[in-house]
Amino acid sequence: MAVVSFTSKLGNKAQELRGRFKRNTGEVTGNRRLQAKGRSDEVKGRFRRMVEKVKDMFRGRGRRRHHP
Repeated sequence: MAVVSFTSKLGNKAQELRGRFKRNTGEVTGNRRLQAKGRSDEVKGRFRRMVEKVKDMFRGRGRRRHHP
């Protein structure tokens, strides 16, 4: 299970970085469609990473905050 989670997290981060690259390339070239696709990929990757963090919290592997 941990291996699947790790590869999933890695894939989500990769999608976010690919999106950032597309968005930046679109900005430099003036290609609005590429900018929009890049933004979309970034948001999807960021959202999926957030979902993984929530899953980890429920599985007991995430960071826990202790209140005094």
